[in-house]
Amino acid sequence: MGKLYRLTMVSGVLAVVLLTAPAFGQAPADVPSPAPADNAAVHDHAATGDHAADDARPASEGGFKRTPAPADAYVYIGWPNDGEIIRSTRVKIWFGTRNFSVAPAGTYKPNTGHHHLLIDTALPPLDQPIPNDKNHLHFGLGQTETIIELPPGTHTLQILMGDGDHVPHDPPLMSKKITIRVQPGENRVVGMH
Repeated sequence: MGKLYRLTMVSGVLAVVLLTAPAFGQAPADVPSPAPADNAAVHDHAATGDHAADDARPASEGGFKRTPAPADAYVYIGWPNDGEIIRSTRVKIWFGTRNFSVAPAGTYKPNTGHHHLLIDTALPPLDQPIPNDKNHLHFGLGQTETIIELPPGTHTLQILMGDGDHVPHDPPLMSKKITIRVQPGENRVVGMH
């Protein structure tokens, strides 16, 4: 079986990213991270803003300290719409926020985070970094759209925002889970223009 690829728009330039590649300094979910030294940051991200490196350390056994989110923040999938029938296996997806800013992984400013697209899966534990695998796509460069390949059938999509260390905010910022149906069709990207 061939490798899965994800096409992502970055500043108007199309980039091809391997799904199995680590997300912006994060090891794949199935590879354990080495334990940091006492004075080292958990990730290779440079700490800036209001968070020190110690903020990314576990807050308690089995859980990470979560970044506060504003109560009025809103996260959404702009395309496709819930119930959409897509007549191609190449699907353009775009997503956004209101009352909340998008920033690359490793950014530690209040009211910022980056998107994670959950495909055909339930929400992950909210006190842990979001997994990085074929069902949890990371957009750690601050991207707000992507093109993905989906096999024919029914699929669910949901956005979950993560902080600079890929940990969901408190309260979690997530879109409504939508369901789309993919049908075989033309070998072209289908999405809202």
